[in-house]
Amino acid sequence: MRTFFALAIGCLVFAQGSAVFGQSAQTVAAAKKDGGKVIVYTSMETFTADALKAAFEKKTGLQMEYWRGGSTEVMDRVLAEHRVGKPIFDVVATTGDHMHVMAKEGAFAKYESPALKGFAKDAIDPVLGARYRNVLYGVIFNKAGVKAAEAPKTLEDVVKPEYRGKLVMPHPVNHTLTTQWLGSLDKIMPKERAEKFIRDLAAAKPQFAESIVPAADKVGTGEVPIGITFVRFVLTYNKQGASLDYVRDYRMLGDGQYISLAAKAPRPSAGKAFIDFFLDEESMKIQAYTGEFVNRRGIYPALPDAEKIKFVQMYQFTKEDYEVKKKDYQKIFLQ
Repeated sequence: MRTFFALAIGCLVFAQGSAVFGQSAQTVAAAKKDGGKVIVYTSMETFTADALKAAFEKKTGLQMEYWRGGSTEVMDRVLAEHRVGKPIFDVVATTGDHMHVMAKEGAFAKYESPALKGFAKDAIDPVLGARYRNVLYGVIFNKAGVKAAEAPKTLEDVVKPEYRGKLVMPHPVNHTLTTQWLGSLDKIMPKERAEKFIRDLAAAKPQFAESIVPAADKVGTGEVPIGITFVRFVLTYNKQGASLDYVRDYRMLGDGQYISLAAKAPRPSAGKAFIDFFLDEESMKIQAYTGEFVNRRGIYPALPDAEKIKFVQMYQFTKEDYEVKKKDYQKIFLQ
């Protein structure tokens, strides 16, 4: 998968090499005086980060280094460095819940990038800046295992008897984002229905995967025909020759992802230069090409009916909230 996207996105990067760059030459010049390098901590996929690295370095002449981990790993590393006052990173990009926790500890500086003009007001957080993409939970299915006419038509359909043994999802207790998703279902259906759906889902005995990507892998390979995961993986696997589709429940829960400048960035100008690039049109198109639902106006992934999907922000839970939910789902799903 990485090789495929590296080649495909590489073509896109060079085809857009003459695109107008929204940041000032002064910012790049100052970044070169900072040492000409930016360090980013992120949870974005490696093939996306590699494509952005290539495009950024070609565009600016600056270097980008990144460290990738899960959202919680990114948060823990950022806060550990911030608390001792010796951060290595300049920029952080990960999920909104984790970004808000870091912001409350003062880990970020406010930076109003000129590229923000490409985003709607409701996609800009007063503290974190642009919600650059939405990660959307939905139902995907492999048409080799379930014919489109026989596939579930709504999220709630997946608990029907005919799909028993045919469903995979990320672990409801060990995977925090899935815990958050389950706990937010009453934002897209009445509370009583949400509670019943969760009980019925547990009774349907889905397979549990470690996280989002392994769940999607099982559907992409056909090992399990139906999965609760990110809908963007339909595009990812179809580009590799699979035949996937998604259930057209157009109100989908998800979390926003943000990009912010470190409050104590060792190379603040380089950090600003990277954020300017990251939020500008070229970067957003690269990310949409991989299937991401980016929030820059007019840019959509090449997924059928993508423009019809309405993003519904999941609840922002505290650490204590998560502990309560995990105990609840431990009883419902695992006992």
